[in-house]
Amino acid sequence: MRIIVGIQVNHRSGDAVKVQGILTKYGCIIKTRLGLHEASNICSDEGLILLELIERKDKVSVECLEEEINALEDVKIKRMDF
Repeated sequence: MRIIVGIQVNHRSGDAVKVQGILTKYGCIIKTRLGLHEASNICSDEGLILLELIERKDKVSVECLEEEINALEDVKIKRMDF
């Protein structure tokens, strides 16, 4: 099974460090990571992170990552399973 997760960060300036900490904690299940944000004359405070994850059955699980991201107020996560 392939698991793709999209994480929308609405306030990068305030939440980026928190999100990065969670992603670092679960880095062993992240196969691919792509970060997108609007960049022109100004750097947008909104961003999107796309992850391809691998499922493990130990304490490091996709569900745990999702729960921690969902606990952040201005961050949303959506999951697609293939």
